[in-house]
This record gives sequence, C-alpha cells and structure tokens, in this order.
Amino acid sequence: MATPTHAPARAAQGGPALRRGTLVAGLLAVCTAQIGLAIPATLNGLFQSQLHPVGSQLTWISDAFLLPVAVLELTFGLLGDLLGRKRLLVGGAALLAVGEIVSTTANGIHQLWVGQALAGLGAAALFPTSLAILAAGAATTAQRAKVVALWAALLSTGGFVAPLIGGITATYGSWRWAFVVVTLIGAASALTSAFCAGESRAPEGRSLDLPGQLTIGVGLFALLYAIIQGPEDGWTATPVLIALVLAVLGLAGFVAAELRSSSPLLRLDLFRNRSFAVASVITVVGMFSFLGTAYSVSIRLGPVQELPPMRTALAFLLLNGIALAMLPVTHRLLNAVAPRLLLGSGLLLIAAGNYWAAALPVHDHSFLPLIAPLALVGLGFAVTVSSVTATAVTTVPPHLAGMASATTNLLRDFGFTLGPAVIGAIALSRASDHFTSTLGAADLPAPLKGAGTAILEEGGPLAVNGASAASPKLSALHPLAESALGTGYSLGFVVCGCAALFAALLALLALRGRAAAEEPTPVG
Repeated sequence: MATPTHAPARAAQGGPALRRGTLVAGLLAVCTAQIGLAIPATLNGLFQSQLHPVGSQLTWISDAFLLPVAVLELTFGLLGDLLGRKRLLVGGAALLAVGEIVSTTANGIHQLWVGQALAGLGAAALFPTSLAILAAGAATTAQRAKVVALWAALLSTGGFVAPLIGGITATYGSWRWAFVVVTLIGAASALTSAFCAGESRAPEGRSLDLPGQLTIGVGLFALLYAIIQGPEDGWTATPVLIALVLAVLGLAGFVAAELRSSSPLLRLDLFRNRSFAVASVITVVGMFSFLGTAYSVSIRLGPVQELPPMRTALAFLLLNGIALAMLPVTHRLLNAVAPRLLLGSGLLLIAAGNYWAAALPVHDHSFLPLIAPLALVGLGFAVTVSSVTATAVTTVPPHLAGMASATTNLLRDFGFTLGPAVIGAIALSRASDHFTSTLGAADLPAPLKGAGTAILEEGGPLAVNGASAASPKLSALHPLAESALGTGYSLGFVVCGCAALFAALLALLALRGRAAAEEPTPVG
C-alpha cells in the first residue's frame, strides 16, 4: 500500500519522525476524550434513581456530550490545520475539564446536560486533532498504520477506564466523584500537551468555510434532535417536523456549499476513493451498532435490573478492554490482512454477540450469561475500530490526513450518537406498547392499573420500573415493567446485530483488497 510523499506536508510536520512527547500527548488526549464520552453509561442507573429523568431525558445525558462531538469535529479538524493542532489539544482538554466541573455540581438533569455539552465540545477538538497530529507526524505508511492502531487502542482504553472510574466512585462515594476524576484527567491531558507536544499544522490551501460550518452544524443537530424526540413527541409534532425540514435543508446546503467553496471544510471528492467511501458508510453503521449495544447493556443492568454500578463496569470492561489485549495482534493484522476481511470478521462478531444477548431473559440478573456475548462484541470492536480507521486515513495522501482524520472521527461519532438515540427510541416505544398490553390483560385491581398507566404516560416504562421497585403498593407492577423493558431492549440488541451484519456484508462485498492513497480528483 504505497503512500506518495508530499514535501510541503513534511515541512509542515516538522520532520519525518514522530516525537515521543507528541505521541504521548496525542494518545492521552484521545483516551481522555473517550473517558468523558463513556463515563455516563456506567451511571445511568443512578441518574434514573436520583435525578428522576422522564421520557428521553436519560438518553439526552449521553447525547448532550455526543452532539457537539458529531457536529463540530470537521470544524475542529480545519482549525487544527490552520491554527496548530497543539493549541487544540490543550484547549480541548481544558474545556472538557470545565464541563465535568459543571456536571459535578449539577443538582438537576438540565445542568447535567449543560456540563456534558461543554465537555463534548472539548472532546470534539480532541478526537480529530489527536488522530491528525499522530497521522501527520508518521513518515511511512507502516508507521501511520502503527500509530493508528495505537490511537484506536487508547480510544478503547478510555472506554475501559471509564466504567472502572464510574463503578468505583459510585460504589464507594457518589456519581459526582466520577466527574471529579475526569476533571483531573482532563487537566493532566492539557498540561501534557502544553509541555510535551510538538506543533503540527497543514494550512496550505485551507481557510475558514463559514457556510459549510453553519450548514453541517444545523443539519446534523436538527437530524439528531428529530431522531431522539420523534418517537416520544410523535413524528407529526411541530418541533419534530421543523427539525426534519431543517435537517434536509442544512445537509443539502452543506453539499452545495462544499461544491462551491475554494477551501471546503470537507473535500467531497475524497468519497471518489472507493475504499474511503465504503469505509465511511461502515464507520457510521458499525459504530451505531457498537454504541447501541453498549447503551442497551447499560440500561439493562442499571435502570432495568437496578444492579450495582460495578456490574455495569464489568460489562464495559469486556466491551472495551479486549482492544488492549489485542493491540499487538491488531497491529500485525493491519499490515498482513486485507481490510475487507478484517472489517467483515469484526462486524460479524459484533452481530453474533448482539443476537446472543437478545435471547437472554431479563429476569435473570446474574452476570455469567452476559460474558460470552459481550466478549464477542468486544473482540469484534477491537478489530473493527482499528481497521476502519486505518482504511479511511491511510487511503488518502499525507497532506489530507487532517481532513480525513476529522471526517473519520465525525462519521464514527455520528454513528455513536445515533446508537443511544435510535436504540433508546425503539426500545422504549416497544416497552411502552408491551407494558400497556400486558397491564390490560393482567388480573390486577383497577386502581393499580390506573396508577401504572398514569406513571407510564408521565415518565415512560423506566419510571414505572423504578417506582414499582421502590414502592410496596406498586410492587405487582414491577414484573410487568421489567418484562416490557426486557422485550424492548432485546429488540434493541437485534437492531444492533442487523446493523453490524449489514456493515459486515458491505465490507466483504464492496471493499477492494488494498487501498491506494491516490490524490482525489477535484470535483467540478
């Protein structure tokens, strides 16, 4: 897989060798961002019991972080090329720390949203910048593959460390202490980047693209809002319809703006590279499947079964920790195996794990049956996240590494954002229907049925589950609510499995054997 050399890019990078301090700073930055992203999932049960979110409010805790990440990664990729990636590593980590401080002091769900949105804004700078500063500093294709594998491993490390932090602090203190720990990690990342990272930029031919930035921001935010609120408010509700119209107009406007721009935020001709285009679709669908799985697991173990946070932490260790053990193998596989085979195999494992998890009964609260399916998903993710990132980034010339990195991160995190949004909507809708039907057929007193219906209409099936577990007067409703939620999130696992299976088939059938990093042909 030959990658052409571009002298201007080399000069901008400061030399062919990747400095050790830059490597450490970049890897710590992506780990920090992923810890911030993953930390709420371990705590969903505590958020439900202590902050009492209703409807889609629990989903918005995760998506408040993910939305700015998905919407602004392209912009931060551009700013890194123009202003210098070191500055963004420092500023992004500092802003993430500020957001976690706001989350720590939250007394209600709305302040928690604000804190997570600020932290997500910082992570939006860290994700693309950390990958770009490492990829741009690599002198050869083999070195780029190696640093991409390291970057992916540290991404998984963040997902591995976050549940440990959440589980330990929630067990021996409070969920607030989890955000305190992330604040300290963010501060450490900012200091490491400030003192250890070398500067890196690629400003040639790049400038601010305000029409592109505005349209992609409006389009993605409106689309995700509609996806999250549509099932709860109704797809014909005025705010949802307005959001759908804005999404169409925004995304269409983005394409038009990029085609006319002399310095586009995203060079659409990158997608003429078949491997990059196919890898982009696989990234969105595959990462939707993975984070949808993780979200389903966190809700099943937390708000539904009301198990201790450490149980959720163990589940996330399986989902993310395998990537660390796989690092030496992953690096060799990236250089020895065709991308389509790696991606296809990893995604098939994710699909198999989801179908297995969907068959597990929700009334079984033991952890043992979950180990094998979660291990399959974790193994599949370890292979998939490295190979899809390497496929996308190493198929473009080195001077486009920043744009390709930002695009790949945008697509990955857009898929991540869709995971909780879509699966939460599908599962809760199915659970509501199931609870309504079983409650109507149940041999229970009419006042108790009326109470169950009232709680369902006010707060949804999770609220019924929590209230019936806490109140002896409502305890007869608990088996119905738990069974309904089990049915809903089993459907969520099936949807994630089907998405992974689709992405696997796309990888096996549409990806070419090995991509060549060819210069894209300009559009128009």
